[in-house]
Amino acid sequence: MPRLSPFVLVGALLTSGTATAGPSLGGCPMLPANNIWNTRIDKLPVHPLSKQYIDTLGRTTGLHMDFGAGNWDGGPIGIPYNVVRATQAPVAISFQENGESDPGPYPIPAKPKLEYPGDHHMLILDRDSCLLYETWNTRKTAAGAWRAGSGAIFNLGGNPLRPDGWTSADAAGLPILPGLARYDEVAKGAIKHALRFTAHITRGHVWPARHQTSAPDDPSLPPMGLRFRLKRGYDISGYPPQAQVLLTAMKRYGLILADNGSDWYVTGVPDPRWDNDLLHLLGGVKGDAFEAVDSSGLMIDPNSGEARQP
Repeated sequence: MPRLSPFVLVGALLTSGTATAGPSLGGCPMLPANNIWNTRIDKLPVHPLSKQYIDTLGRTTGLHMDFGAGNWDGGPIGIPYNVVRATQAPVAISFQENGESDPGPYPIPAKPKLEYPGDHHMLILDRDSCLLYETWNTRKTAAGAWRAGSGAIFNLGGNPLRPDGWTSADAAGLPILPGLARYDEVAKGAIKHALRFTAHITRGHVWPARHQTSAPDDPSLPPMGLRFRLKRGYDISGYPPQAQVLLTAMKRYGLILADNGSDWYVTGVPDPRWDNDLLHLLGGVKGDAFEAVDSSGLMIDPNSGEARQP
């Protein structure tokens, strides 16, 4: 069992009654059903600064599904994940952001899947403990040692957030895997959680985000953790069924701003079953079709991802 920071250990005590609720993967919950990631936001009020935020991200900029089938520029398209069992040998790993990272060892398999090229995220789900290990800027040295920019361990059965001000493998200090678009969910006909997306510039952070990147003091810049949704009246009937699943999720659960990158880039898991032509169609959905929402009324405890249910 890895040495966990106190907030992860507290989360391990909260799994009773929530372990099988909500979205799941490999027999593990992708956070409890009442977590903010898994809470619908289609009836929340529009954020008072929504217009400014959309202007910043680009009203005429289309969505980009930053995942798909096959390879691009020599590697898979999207952020892959690894699933291990409790028998996986733990491996020592060191971090550049040591003070804000959960110390190892991490259960890194012999040939782990890493994001390529991008931020070299490594996601590992231990399906026996339902602990999620995530690292950023991950690499193996010539000497065989593992290093990363930062790392975080999440107990997927609980709602505790990281200490405020701490990063994770994501700039917002949030988990990555629960917010990725996965083909298996689309194939089943519904995505029941928010999707992770990026923006080229941000300012500050709001719940449930815990960390921010530096930016000018400009109130028109969106904060990390801000939730956006596809407008209720946006007509999706002309899109293929699988595209409608993605767009419906954007209406019901929305997008969470989780990292800096290209505007309106939605992240997901690479999978040979994705139809890349279908995903490219979503580029026709422009920023003007979205609105920022005020999700502060869902917060029960600023240090917890538990959300009031609408």
